[in-house]
Amino acid sequence: MAIIDIGKGDLSARISTAGGLVLGLWWDRDGASVPLLRPAPGDDADALASGCYPLVPFGNRVRGNAFRFEGRDYRFQPNTDWDPHYLHGEGWQADWSVLQHGADAVTLSFAHLSGEGTPYRYEAQQRFAVNDGAFVLGLSVTNRGDAALPFGLGWHPYFPMTPETTLLAPATRYWTEVEGWLPGEAVDIPEDVDFRSPRSLPHHWVNNGFEDWSGEARIDWPERATRLSLSADPLFRHAFVFVSDTGFDPAFQRDYFCLEPMSHLADGQNMPGLGDLKVLRPGETLSGSVRLTPARLA
Repeated sequence: MAIIDIGKGDLSARISTAGGLVLGLWWDRDGASVPLLRPAPGDDADALASGCYPLVPFGNRVRGNAFRFEGRDYRFQPNTDWDPHYLHGEGWQADWSVLQHGADAVTLSFAHLSGEGTPYRYEAQQRFAVNDGAFVLGLSVTNRGDAALPFGLGWHPYFPMTPETTLLAPATRYWTEVEGWLPGEAVDIPEDVDFRSPRSLPHHWVNNGFEDWSGEARIDWPERATRLSLSADPLFRHAFVFVSDTGFDPAFQRDYFCLEPMSHLADGQNMPGLGDLKVLRPGETLSGSVRLTPARLA
């Protein structure tokens, strides 16, 4: 495992090759260090305690750990001891290698070529860079298998949540949740999670997909006089919002929430149109990026 610090101007980030994680992102302002992602408790933190982790070769779960594509049946094996599903791919649990490293940027790579637990064989790269006052995350995946498969990309960032935090993240539809943390059906967005206007995060469990997300979001922390703008490539047409509770996480103190940019809907493999997953033939690549830009909140 390697820990890599990058920065430029008043932005700095800490990256771990264990899981390809962002351990922290800070904005130095007026002599104070403002966390823009939830800081990990230590350099040895795993993905679930990090500030952000990658979703590759796709995010979330597949119903029944199985799907059928182009006349072939595919199956997965669970990759955690607490969820019966194969979850979020391998990147968040893998050891990544450093390809390039400079003062303000680092590129990591990872390959899953064995096919164990999943039909996907692929190579992935992540690039983290600080430039023009923004933190930019780039992610790509290349199909290294012998057959075409539907791929997707995303990130799972944890943002600090204060009592006055608001979120703006326009979308058009909302996916209910059913047993097994799986998507149910697409419905109109409930008022208390309708982030087409700035809104506080609700005081209850949220673990839902938002369809046709605009690719733009804004988080305001009035207590810190700070605003964070998120801008994603058009590839990321969907988002997932997560607010935990003490039933799932006994230590939860309403101190973080997640807004996860995703190129696809959860369980897209079993949806018409593949839920916007992209079919990659052997050797083809999918890539996209997200930009986080802080500003002073007037």
